[in-house]
Amino acid sequence: MSGIGVLREGPLHAAVKEALARPGDRAEVAFGRFVIDLVRAGGELVEIQTGDFSPLGPKLDALLDAHRMRIVVPVAAQRRIVRLDADGQVLSARRSPVREGPLEIFDRLVSFPSLLAHPHLTLEVLLCREDHVRGPEAGRSRSGRRRRDPGVRRLVEIVGSEELCTPQDAAALLPAGLAPVFTTRELAAALGCRTVLAQRVVYCLRGMDVLAVAGRRGAAPLHRRLG
Repeated sequence: MSGIGVLREGPLHAAVKEALARPGDRAEVAFGRFVIDLVRAGGELVEIQTGDFSPLGPKLDALLDAHRMRIVVPVAAQRRIVRLDADGQVLSARRSPVREGPLEIFDRLVSFPSLLAHPHLTLEVLLCREDHVRGPEAGRSRSGRRRRDPGVRRLVEIVGSEELCTPQDAAALLPAGLAPVFTTRELAAALGCRTVLAQRVVYCLRGMDVLAVAGRRGAAPLHRRLG
Protein backbone atom coordinates (compact mmCIF):
# COMPACT_ATOMS: atom_id res chain seq x y z
CA MET A 1 0.00 0.00 0.00
CA SER A 2 1.31 3.42 -0.95
CA GLY A 3 1.34 6.11 1.70
CA ILE A 4 1.22 9.05 -0.74
CA GLY A 5 -2.56 9.27 -1.07
CA VAL A 6 -3.11 8.53 2.61
CA LEU A 7 -0.92 11.44 3.67
CA ARG A 8 -2.85 13.88 1.48
CA GLU A 9 -6.40 12.79 2.26
CA GLY A 10 -8.66 14.51 4.78
CA PRO A 11 -10.80 12.82 7.46
CA LEU A 12 -13.91 12.68 5.26
CA HIS A 13 -12.03 11.13 2.36
CA ALA A 14 -10.43 8.52 4.62
CA ALA A 15 -13.72 7.62 6.33
CA VAL A 16 -15.61 7.27 3.04
CA LYS A 17 -12.86 5.07 1.62
CA GLU A 18 -13.05 2.81 4.66
CA ALA A 19 -16.86 2.69 4.50
CA LEU A 20 -16.88 1.77 0.80
CA ALA A 21 -14.19 -0.92 0.99
CA ARG A 22 -15.39 -4.45 0.29
CA PRO A 23 -13.69 -7.81 0.82
CA GLY A 24 -11.10 -8.27 -1.91
CA ASP A 25 -10.64 -4.54 -2.58
CA ARG A 26 -7.16 -3.03 -2.60
CA ALA A 27 -6.51 0.49 -1.33
CA GLU A 28 -4.01 3.07 -2.58
CA VAL A 29 -2.95 1.08 -5.65
CA ALA A 30 -0.30 2.48 -7.99
CA PHE A 31 -1.25 2.67 -11.69
CA GLY A 32 1.85 4.07 -13.35
CA ARG A 33 2.31 7.60 -12.00
CA PHE A 34 -1.16 7.60 -10.42
CA VAL A 35 -2.54 6.22 -7.15
CA ILE A 36 -6.12 4.89 -7.08
CA ASP A 37 -8.16 5.08 -3.87
CA LEU A 38 -9.77 1.63 -4.23
CA VAL A 39 -9.50 -1.13 -6.82
CA ARG A 40 -12.46 -3.52 -6.70
CA ALA A 41 -11.94 -7.25 -6.95
CA GLY A 42 -13.74 -7.07 -10.31
CA GLY A 43 -11.32 -4.45 -11.62
CA GLU A 44 -13.33 -1.23 -11.19
CA LEU A 45 -11.21 1.77 -10.14
CA VAL A 46 -12.84 3.91 -7.44
CA GLU A 47 -11.84 7.51 -6.82
CA ILE A 48 -13.32 9.49 -3.90
CA GLN A 49 -13.48 13.19 -4.72
CA THR A 50 -14.46 15.68 -2.03
CA GLY A 51 -13.61 18.73 -4.16
CA ASP A 52 -13.53 19.87 -7.76
CA PHE A 53 -13.09 17.34 -10.58
CA SER A 54 -10.38 19.25 -12.45
CA PRO A 55 -7.46 17.53 -10.62
CA LEU A 56 -8.81 14.21 -11.90
CA GLY A 57 -8.34 15.23 -15.54
CA PRO A 58 -4.90 13.65 -16.16
CA LYS A 59 -5.88 10.45 -14.33
CA LEU A 60 -9.08 10.07 -16.35
CA ASP A 61 -7.29 10.82 -19.62
CA ALA A 62 -4.75 8.11 -18.87
CA LEU A 63 -6.98 5.37 -17.44
CA LEU A 64 -10.63 5.74 -18.42
CA ASP A 65 -10.43 4.26 -21.93
CA ALA A 66 -8.97 1.02 -20.58
CA HIS A 67 -10.64 0.71 -17.16
CA ARG A 68 -14.07 0.98 -15.59
CA MET A 69 -13.95 3.91 -13.20
CA ARG A 70 -16.26 5.22 -10.48
CA ILE A 71 -16.01 8.72 -9.02
CA VAL A 72 -17.65 8.92 -5.60
CA VAL A 73 -18.70 12.40 -4.46
CA PRO A 74 -19.72 12.79 -0.78
CA VAL A 75 -22.24 15.60 -0.23
CA ALA A 76 -23.70 16.86 3.04
CA ALA A 77 -27.36 15.82 3.13
CA GLN A 78 -27.19 16.84 6.80
CA ARG A 79 -24.43 18.88 8.41
CA ARG A 80 -23.55 20.05 11.92
CA ILE A 81 -21.17 22.91 12.61
CA VAL A 82 -19.00 21.89 15.58
CA ARG A 83 -16.66 24.40 17.23
CA LEU A 84 -13.75 23.34 19.43
CA ASP A 85 -11.62 25.23 21.91
CA ALA A 86 -7.82 25.20 21.99
CA ASP A 87 -7.87 21.92 23.97
CA GLY A 88 -10.14 20.18 21.48
CA GLN A 89 -13.22 20.35 23.68
CA VAL A 90 -16.59 21.06 22.06
CA LEU A 91 -17.73 24.64 22.58
CA SER A 92 -20.90 24.43 20.48
CA ALA A 93 -22.68 22.26 17.94
CA ARG A 94 -25.53 23.39 15.74
CA ARG A 95 -27.28 21.99 12.71
CA SER A 96 -26.52 23.80 9.47
CA PRO A 97 -29.48 24.82 7.29
CA VAL A 98 -27.50 23.71 4.23
CA ARG A 99 -28.79 20.43 2.77
CA GLU A 100 -27.05 19.15 -0.33
CA GLY A 101 -28.32 16.52 -2.74
CA PRO A 102 -27.54 14.86 -6.08
CA LEU A 103 -27.69 18.22 -7.90
CA GLU A 104 -24.34 19.10 -6.31
CA ILE A 105 -22.70 16.83 -8.89
CA PHE A 106 -23.16 19.61 -11.45
CA ASP A 107 -20.86 21.85 -9.40
CA ARG A 108 -18.11 19.32 -10.15
CA LEU A 109 -19.05 18.40 -13.73
CA VAL A 110 -18.44 21.92 -15.04
CA SER A 111 -14.77 20.89 -15.37
CA PHE A 112 -15.66 18.47 -18.21
CA PRO A 113 -19.43 18.14 -18.66
CA SER A 114 -19.33 15.58 -21.49
CA LEU A 115 -17.50 13.14 -19.20
CA LEU A 116 -20.65 11.26 -18.25
CA ALA A 117 -21.11 10.09 -21.84
CA HIS A 118 -18.06 7.82 -21.51
CA PRO A 119 -19.23 4.17 -21.27
CA HIS A 120 -16.61 3.29 -18.64
CA LEU A 121 -17.57 5.98 -16.13
CA THR A 122 -20.02 5.93 -13.23
CA LEU A 123 -20.60 8.88 -10.91
CA GLU A 124 -21.93 8.11 -7.44
CA VAL A 125 -23.30 10.88 -5.25
CA LEU A 126 -22.96 9.75 -1.65
CA LEU A 127 -25.49 11.41 0.67
CA CYS A 128 -23.89 11.85 4.10
CA ARG A 129 -24.47 13.13 7.57
CA GLU A 130 -21.31 14.98 8.44
CA ASP A 131 -19.78 17.28 11.01
CA HIS A 132 -17.88 20.38 9.91
CA VAL A 133 -15.39 20.74 12.76
CA ARG A 134 -13.70 24.08 13.35
CA GLY A 135 -11.08 25.07 15.88
CA PRO A 136 -10.74 28.40 17.72
CA GLU A 137 -10.13 31.68 15.92
CA ALA A 138 -6.46 32.32 15.16
CA GLY A 139 -6.24 36.02 16.02
CA ARG A 140 -6.69 38.74 13.42
CA SER A 141 -5.13 39.47 10.04
CA ARG A 142 -3.31 42.73 9.25
CA SER A 143 -6.58 44.13 7.90
CA GLY A 144 -8.21 43.49 11.28
CA ARG A 145 -10.39 40.63 10.11
CA ARG A 146 -10.75 37.58 12.30
CA ARG A 147 -8.88 34.53 11.11
CA ARG A 148 -11.22 31.56 11.17
CA ASP A 149 -10.25 27.93 11.08
CA PRO A 150 -11.62 26.62 7.74
CA GLY A 151 -12.35 23.35 9.52
CA VAL A 152 -12.50 19.76 8.34
CA ARG A 153 -15.37 17.56 7.21
CA ARG A 154 -15.94 14.38 9.22
CA LEU A 155 -18.27 11.57 8.21
CA VAL A 156 -21.00 10.64 10.70
CA GLU A 157 -23.14 8.33 8.56
CA ILE A 158 -23.89 7.48 4.93
CA VAL A 159 -27.65 7.85 4.46
CA GLY A 160 -28.04 7.10 0.74
CA SER A 161 -26.55 7.32 -2.72
CA GLU A 162 -27.47 7.96 -6.33
CA GLU A 163 -25.63 6.63 -9.40
CA LEU A 164 -25.31 8.48 -12.69
CA CYS A 165 -24.06 6.34 -15.58
CA THR A 166 -25.35 8.23 -18.64
CA PRO A 167 -26.41 11.75 -19.67
CA GLN A 168 -30.00 10.50 -19.41
CA ASP A 169 -29.43 9.76 -15.71
CA ALA A 170 -28.30 13.38 -15.27
CA ALA A 171 -31.35 14.63 -17.19
CA ALA A 172 -33.58 12.61 -14.85
CA LEU A 173 -32.58 15.01 -12.05
CA LEU A 174 -34.62 17.74 -13.75
CA PRO A 175 -38.06 18.20 -12.15
CA ALA A 176 -40.91 16.34 -13.87
CA GLY A 177 -43.16 19.41 -14.01
CA LEU A 178 -40.61 21.63 -15.75
CA ALA A 179 -42.02 23.52 -18.77
CA PRO A 180 -40.81 22.38 -22.22
CA VAL A 181 -38.98 25.71 -22.65
CA PHE A 182 -37.56 27.49 -19.61
CA THR A 183 -35.07 30.08 -18.35
CA THR A 184 -32.30 29.40 -15.88
CA ARG A 185 -34.17 31.36 -13.22
CA GLU A 186 -37.27 29.22 -13.78
CA LEU A 187 -35.16 26.10 -13.51
CA ALA A 188 -33.69 27.31 -10.20
CA ALA A 189 -37.20 27.90 -8.84
CA ALA A 190 -38.38 24.45 -9.98
CA LEU A 191 -35.33 22.74 -8.46
CA GLY A 192 -35.38 24.86 -5.28
CA CYS A 193 -31.69 25.66 -5.70
CA ARG A 194 -29.56 28.78 -6.04
CA THR A 195 -29.37 30.37 -9.48
CA VAL A 196 -25.64 29.72 -9.92
CA LEU A 197 -26.22 25.98 -9.47
CA ALA A 198 -29.05 26.06 -12.02
CA GLN A 199 -26.66 27.78 -14.44
CA ARG A 200 -24.20 24.94 -13.97
CA VAL A 201 -26.95 22.36 -14.48
CA VAL A 202 -27.81 23.99 -17.81
CA TYR A 203 -24.14 24.27 -18.83
CA CYS A 204 -23.46 20.60 -18.08
CA LEU A 205 -26.64 19.26 -19.70
CA ARG A 206 -25.92 21.29 -22.84
CA GLY A 207 -22.43 19.76 -22.87
CA MET A 208 -24.07 16.32 -22.72
CA ASP A 209 -26.44 17.20 -25.60
CA VAL A 210 -29.41 16.87 -23.25
CA LEU A 211 -30.45 20.55 -23.49
CA ALA A 212 -30.33 23.02 -26.36
CA VAL A 213 -30.72 26.78 -26.72
CA ALA A 214 -34.29 27.72 -27.67
CA GLY A 215 -34.14 31.47 -28.31
CA ARG A 216 -34.70 34.20 -25.76
CA ARG A 217 -37.46 35.64 -23.63
CA GLY A 218 -36.51 39.28 -23.33
CA ALA A 219 -32.89 39.25 -22.14
CA ALA A 220 -33.09 35.70 -20.73
CA PRO A 221 -31.87 32.75 -22.82
CA LEU A 222 -34.34 29.87 -23.16
CA HIS A 223 -33.51 26.19 -23.00
CA ARG A 224 -35.35 23.04 -24.07
CA ARG A 225 -34.83 19.34 -23.63
CA LEU A 226 -33.61 17.23 -26.53
CA GLY A 227 -35.07 13.82 -27.26
